[in-house]
Amino acid sequence: MNAIIGIDVGGSTTKIVGYYEDGSLIGRLKVEAADPLTSAYGALGKFVNEYKISLSQVKQIVLTGVGSSLFKGDVYGIPARKVDEFRAIGLGGLALSKKKEGLIVSMGTGTAFVRADKDGIRHIGGSGVGGGTVLGLCGQLCNARSFETVVELAHAGDLKKVDLNISDICAGDIATLAPDVTASNFGKMTDGCTPADLARGVLNMVFQTIGMLAVFACRSHAVKDVILTGTLSTVPCAKTLFKQVERLYRIKFIIPRHSIYATATGAALSYIYENGKKK
Repeated sequence: MNAIIGIDVGGSTTKIVGYYEDGSLIGRLKVEAADPLTSAYGALGKFVNEYKISLSQVKQIVLTGVGSSLFKGDVYGIPARKVDEFRAIGLGGLALSKKKEGLIVSMGTGTAFVRADKDGIRHIGGSGVGGGTVLGLCGQLCNARSFETVVELAHAGDLKKVDLNISDICAGDIATLAPDVTASNFGKMTDGCTPADLARGVLNMVFQTIGMLAVFACRSHAVKDVILTGTLSTVPCAKTLFKQVERLYRIKFIIPRHSIYATATGAALSYIYENGKKK
Protein backbone atom coordinates (compact mmCIF):
# COMPACT_ATOMS: atom_id res chain seq x y z
CA MET A 1 0.00 0.00 0.00
CA ASN A 2 1.21 3.51 -0.80
CA ALA A 3 2.49 5.73 2.00
CA ILE A 4 2.03 9.44 2.64
CA ILE A 5 4.77 11.13 4.65
CA GLY A 6 4.34 14.39 6.55
CA ILE A 7 7.54 16.20 7.52
CA ASP A 8 7.74 19.16 9.90
CA VAL A 9 11.11 20.73 9.14
CA GLY A 10 12.46 22.85 11.98
CA GLY A 11 15.74 24.71 12.25
CA SER A 12 17.62 21.64 13.47
CA THR A 13 14.90 19.17 14.50
CA THR A 14 12.64 17.34 12.08
CA LYS A 15 9.50 15.42 12.99
CA ILE A 16 8.13 12.91 10.53
CA VAL A 17 4.83 11.00 10.51
CA GLY A 18 3.78 8.38 8.00
CA TYR A 19 0.32 7.08 7.05
CA TYR A 20 -0.92 4.62 4.51
CA GLU A 21 -3.43 6.01 2.04
CA ASP A 22 -6.32 4.44 3.93
CA GLY A 23 -5.45 6.61 6.94
CA SER A 24 -3.78 3.91 9.05
CA LEU A 25 -0.67 5.04 10.90
CA ILE A 26 2.77 3.75 9.94
CA GLY A 27 4.76 5.53 12.65
CA ARG A 28 6.44 8.65 14.00
CA LEU A 29 10.06 9.69 14.32
CA LYS A 30 12.23 12.67 15.32
CA VAL A 31 15.73 13.48 14.10
CA GLU A 32 18.14 16.26 15.04
CA ALA A 33 20.93 17.56 12.81
CA ALA A 34 23.02 20.67 12.22
CA ASP A 35 20.81 22.09 9.49
CA PRO A 36 17.22 21.61 8.20
CA LEU A 37 18.10 19.84 4.94
CA THR A 38 20.36 17.32 6.65
CA SER A 39 17.77 16.79 9.37
CA ALA A 40 14.89 16.20 6.94
CA TYR A 41 16.74 13.89 4.58
CA GLY A 42 18.15 11.98 7.53
CA ALA A 43 14.69 11.65 9.06
CA LEU A 44 13.21 10.25 5.86
CA GLY A 45 16.02 7.72 5.47
CA LYS A 46 15.76 6.62 9.08
CA PHE A 47 11.97 6.43 8.88
CA VAL A 48 11.80 4.09 5.87
CA ASN A 49 14.50 1.91 7.40
CA GLU A 50 12.94 1.74 10.86
CA TYR A 51 9.41 1.03 9.62
CA LYS A 52 10.58 -1.28 6.83
CA ILE A 53 8.96 0.48 3.91
CA SER A 54 10.69 1.25 0.63
CA LEU A 55 11.02 4.67 -0.98
CA SER A 56 9.07 3.28 -3.93
CA GLN A 57 6.07 2.87 -1.60
CA VAL A 58 6.05 6.57 -0.73
CA LYS A 59 3.51 8.23 -3.01
CA GLN A 60 3.68 11.76 -1.58
CA ILE A 61 5.79 13.80 0.80
CA VAL A 62 4.15 16.82 2.41
CA LEU A 63 6.51 19.40 3.88
CA THR A 64 5.77 22.11 6.42
CA GLY A 65 7.62 24.14 9.02
CA VAL A 66 10.18 26.93 8.85
CA GLY A 67 12.73 24.80 7.02
CA SER A 68 10.39 23.61 4.28
CA SER A 69 11.17 26.67 2.14
CA LEU A 70 14.67 25.25 1.54
CA PHE A 71 13.28 22.33 -0.47
CA LYS A 72 12.89 22.71 -4.22
CA GLY A 73 11.10 20.03 -6.22
CA ASP A 74 11.06 16.31 -5.50
CA VAL A 75 12.74 14.60 -2.56
CA TYR A 76 14.67 11.43 -3.51
CA GLY A 77 12.58 11.47 -6.68
CA ILE A 78 9.33 11.38 -4.67
CA PRO A 79 6.70 14.07 -5.39
CA ALA A 80 6.82 16.68 -2.63
CA ARG A 81 4.55 19.57 -1.89
CA LYS A 82 4.23 22.10 0.89
CA VAL A 83 1.32 22.88 3.19
CA ASP A 84 0.77 26.03 5.21
CA GLU A 85 2.14 25.45 8.71
CA PHE A 86 -0.93 26.83 10.45
CA ARG A 87 -3.19 24.47 8.52
CA ALA A 88 -0.94 21.58 9.51
CA ILE A 89 -1.02 22.68 13.17
CA GLY A 90 -4.82 22.82 13.14
CA LEU A 91 -5.36 19.48 11.41
CA GLY A 92 -2.76 17.72 13.54
CA GLY A 93 -4.00 19.17 16.81
CA LEU A 94 -7.57 18.06 16.16
CA ALA A 95 -6.49 14.60 14.98
CA LEU A 96 -4.29 13.87 18.02
CA SER A 97 -6.81 15.23 20.52
CA LYS A 98 -9.79 13.60 18.76
CA LYS A 99 -11.66 16.90 19.00
CA LYS A 100 -13.90 18.46 16.35
CA GLU A 101 -12.94 21.99 17.31
CA GLY A 102 -10.54 23.82 19.55
CA LEU A 103 -7.77 26.34 19.96
CA ILE A 104 -4.53 24.66 18.97
CA VAL A 105 -1.48 26.21 20.64
CA SER A 106 1.81 25.29 18.99
CA MET A 107 4.64 25.96 21.42
CA GLY A 108 7.83 26.01 19.39
CA THR A 109 10.56 28.65 19.37
CA GLY A 110 7.68 31.11 19.62
CA THR A 111 3.99 30.30 20.03
CA ALA A 112 1.20 30.17 17.44
CA PHE A 113 -2.53 30.19 18.19
CA VAL A 114 -4.75 28.45 15.63
CA ARG A 115 -8.56 28.21 15.76
CA ALA A 116 -9.88 25.04 14.12
CA ASP A 117 -13.50 23.96 13.66
CA LYS A 118 -16.00 22.83 11.01
CA ASP A 119 -15.73 26.21 9.29
CA GLY A 120 -12.01 25.93 8.73
CA ILE A 121 -8.61 26.65 10.22
CA ARG A 122 -7.52 30.18 11.05
CA HIS A 123 -4.29 31.55 12.50
CA ILE A 124 -5.54 34.08 15.05
CA GLY A 125 -2.23 35.30 16.43
CA GLY A 126 1.01 34.42 18.10
CA SER A 127 3.65 35.39 20.62
CA GLY A 128 7.42 35.59 20.69
CA VAL A 129 7.28 33.86 24.08
CA GLY A 130 8.09 30.18 23.66
CA GLY A 131 10.92 27.67 23.66
CA GLY A 132 13.39 30.26 22.40
CA THR A 133 12.55 32.40 25.43
CA VAL A 134 13.21 29.47 27.76
CA LEU A 135 16.58 28.63 26.24
CA GLY A 136 17.68 32.26 25.95
CA LEU A 137 16.87 33.19 29.55
CA CYS A 138 18.05 29.91 31.06
CA GLY A 139 21.29 30.16 29.11
CA GLN A 140 22.03 33.49 30.79
CA LEU A 141 20.50 32.87 34.21
CA CYS A 142 21.36 29.21 34.80
CA ASN A 143 24.10 28.45 32.26
CA ALA A 144 21.75 25.80 30.86
CA ARG A 145 22.19 25.66 27.08
CA SER A 146 20.06 22.66 26.16
CA PHE A 147 16.37 21.91 26.53
CA GLU A 148 17.15 18.68 28.38
CA THR A 149 19.35 20.48 30.91
CA VAL A 150 16.68 23.12 31.55
CA VAL A 151 14.02 20.47 32.18
CA GLU A 152 16.31 18.51 34.50
CA LEU A 153 17.19 21.62 36.49
CA ALA A 154 13.60 22.84 36.73
CA HIS A 155 12.44 19.53 38.20
CA ALA A 156 14.33 20.35 41.42
CA GLY A 157 13.41 24.06 41.45
CA ASP A 158 11.31 25.85 44.07
CA LEU A 159 8.99 28.59 42.78
CA LYS A 160 8.54 29.99 46.29
CA LYS A 161 12.09 31.33 46.07
CA VAL A 162 11.41 33.13 42.79
CA ASP A 163 7.78 34.18 42.30
CA LEU A 164 5.68 36.52 44.39
CA ASN A 165 2.28 35.01 45.18
CA ILE A 166 -0.96 36.60 46.36
CA SER A 167 -0.27 35.19 49.84
CA ASP A 168 2.97 37.20 49.98
CA ILE A 169 1.15 40.52 49.62
CA CYS A 170 -2.28 39.84 51.09
CA ALA A 171 -3.59 37.97 54.14
CA GLY A 172 -6.52 36.46 52.21
CA ASP A 173 -7.93 36.07 48.72
CA ILE A 174 -8.11 38.98 46.29
CA ALA A 175 -11.50 38.74 44.54
CA THR A 176 -11.35 35.37 42.73
CA LEU A 177 -7.58 34.93 43.13
CA ALA A 178 -6.45 32.26 45.60
CA PRO A 179 -3.37 32.75 47.82
CA ASP A 180 -1.19 30.47 45.65
CA VAL A 181 -1.80 32.46 42.43
CA THR A 182 1.25 34.24 41.02
CA ALA A 183 1.20 37.99 41.63
CA SER A 184 4.56 38.66 39.96
CA ASN A 185 6.91 36.36 38.07
CA PHE A 186 10.42 36.74 39.52
CA GLY A 187 8.99 39.24 42.01
CA LYS A 188 10.46 37.44 45.03
CA MET A 189 14.04 36.84 44.03
CA THR A 190 16.23 35.93 46.99
CA ASP A 191 20.00 35.66 47.35
CA GLY A 192 19.57 31.94 47.90
CA CYS A 193 18.06 31.24 44.47
CA THR A 194 19.66 28.25 42.77
CA PRO A 195 19.92 27.62 39.02
CA ALA A 196 17.16 25.05 39.50
CA ASP A 197 14.86 27.66 41.07
CA LEU A 198 15.55 30.08 38.22
CA ALA A 199 14.90 27.43 35.55
CA ARG A 200 11.59 26.56 37.19
CA GLY A 201 10.73 30.26 37.35
CA VAL A 202 11.43 30.75 33.65
CA LEU A 203 9.27 27.79 32.67
CA ASN A 204 6.48 28.98 34.97
CA MET A 205 6.55 32.48 33.48
CA VAL A 206 6.49 31.18 29.90
CA PHE A 207 3.67 28.70 30.56
CA GLN A 208 1.59 31.25 32.47
CA THR A 209 2.03 33.80 29.68
CA ILE A 210 1.00 31.29 27.02
CA GLY A 211 -1.86 30.08 29.20
CA MET A 212 -3.28 33.57 29.70
CA LEU A 213 -2.97 34.39 25.99
CA ALA A 214 -4.94 31.19 25.33
CA VAL A 215 -7.60 32.30 27.83
CA PHE A 216 -8.01 35.65 26.03
CA ALA A 217 -8.15 33.89 22.65
CA CYS A 218 -10.82 31.50 23.91
CA ARG A 219 -12.95 34.37 25.14
CA SER A 220 -12.63 36.18 21.83
CA HIS A 221 -13.34 33.13 19.68
CA ALA A 222 -15.95 31.25 21.75
CA VAL A 223 -13.97 28.08 22.40
CA LYS A 224 -13.26 26.15 25.61
CA ASP A 225 -10.82 23.40 24.57
CA VAL A 226 -7.16 24.37 24.24
CA ILE A 227 -4.95 21.73 22.61
CA LEU A 228 -1.28 22.13 23.50
CA THR A 229 1.32 20.92 21.01
CA GLY A 230 5.02 21.36 20.32
CA THR A 231 8.19 20.61 22.24
CA LEU A 232 7.26 22.62 25.34
CA SER A 233 4.13 20.52 25.78
CA THR A 234 6.38 17.58 26.75
CA VAL A 235 7.90 19.35 29.78
CA PRO A 236 6.82 17.34 32.87
CA CYS A 237 5.65 20.38 34.85
CA ALA A 238 3.58 21.77 31.94
CA LYS A 239 0.47 19.81 32.83
CA THR A 240 0.53 21.01 36.44
CA LEU A 241 1.11 24.65 35.54
CA PHE A 242 -1.61 24.73 32.90
CA LYS A 243 -4.00 23.04 35.33
CA GLN A 244 -3.64 26.07 37.59
CA VAL A 245 -4.74 28.39 34.76
CA GLU A 246 -7.53 25.95 33.88
CA ARG A 247 -8.86 26.03 37.43
CA LEU A 248 -9.03 29.82 37.44
CA TYR A 249 -10.65 30.38 34.06
CA ARG A 250 -12.74 27.28 33.37
CA ILE A 251 -11.24 26.31 30.07
CA LYS A 252 -9.79 22.89 29.30
CA PHE A 253 -6.11 22.42 28.47
CA ILE A 254 -5.40 19.18 26.62
CA ILE A 255 -1.96 17.73 25.96
CA PRO A 256 -2.53 14.83 23.55
CA ARG A 257 -0.20 11.86 23.23
CA HIS A 258 2.52 12.50 20.66
CA SER A 259 1.88 16.24 20.90
CA ILE A 260 5.27 17.12 19.43
CA TYR A 261 4.19 15.44 16.18
CA ALA A 262 1.02 17.50 15.68
CA THR A 263 2.34 19.61 12.80
CA ALA A 264 3.86 16.65 10.93
CA THR A 265 0.62 14.72 11.49
CA GLY A 266 -1.40 17.59 10.04
CA ALA A 267 0.90 17.81 7.04
CA ALA A 268 0.27 14.16 6.12
CA LEU A 269 -3.46 14.40 6.81
CA SER A 270 -3.79 17.52 4.65
CA TYR A 271 -3.14 15.21 1.69
CA ILE A 272 -5.09 12.17 2.85
CA TYR A 273 -8.22 14.04 3.84
CA GLU A 274 -8.23 17.01 1.54
CA ASN A 275 -11.43 18.99 2.11
CA GLY A 276 -12.52 16.39 4.69
CA LYS A 277 -12.69 13.54 2.17
CA LYS A 278 -10.38 10.57 1.70
CA LYS A 279 -8.37 10.98 -1.48
